Amino acid sequence: MAIGFRIVPVTRRVAPSIVDAFRSLPVANVSDSMSRMTAGGARLRPYYNGGTMSGPAFTVKTRPGDNLMVHKALDIAQPGDIVVVDAGGDLTNALIGELMQAHARTRKLGGLVINGAIRDVAALRESDFPVFAAGVTHRGPYKDGPGEIGVAIGIDGMVIEPGDLIIGDEDGVLCVPIAEAEAVLKATQAKHAAEDKQMEATLAGTSDRAWVDATLKRLGVI
Repeated sequence: MAIGFRIVPVTRRVAPSIVDAFRSLPVANVSDSMSRMTAGGARLRPYYNGGTMSGPAFTVKTRPGDNLMVHKALDIAQPGDIVVVDAGGDLTNALIGELMQAHARTRKLGGLVINGAIRDVAALRESDFPVFAAGVTHRGPYKDGPGEIGVAIGIDGMVIEPGDLIIGDEDGVLCVPIAEAEAVLKATQAKHAAEDKQMEATLAGTSDRAWVDATLKRLGVI
């Protein structure tokens, strides 16, 4: 085996029922329920026409500017999988564009997350197929490798294991580890319900704002 060239089978995936349940929840609520400790970085922005992304992570680690293993991942990922690519955040070369997005869509994948650059942005923005990326450049990729599929990756301190839950919306991308998914789901559903009630009170002009002065008093503000 050549060093840096490895394809590891993905043998676990977050349950479809969990994937579906997270589709109706804002990423911000999930983040709050995870104590705001995890994030995919502010540079990962959506390049599609909206909606929530949710699915199992199909991970790729590649050298900056090279998309050989990204192509392979699109060929072997399962329907619903979200191909998550750690390319070191380098923006010199675009790793995917309109053609690769179309291939991913045809294979019924759940989305693409590129910790690197993309191109053909105008076409991508018109589609409802989820694409997140760290930036944009017109310059195309290399196709020589090295790269690895099905290995643990990290994006801005967020560790992603193959099969973990990946979610995304206009606020960004978040990974929920499989072992924590059910607990995070319950906490997020409760958080979302509480915020719905808070919004109702805010719009009605009846929200309790006493906590602001209580906090200032506790901090010694006169």
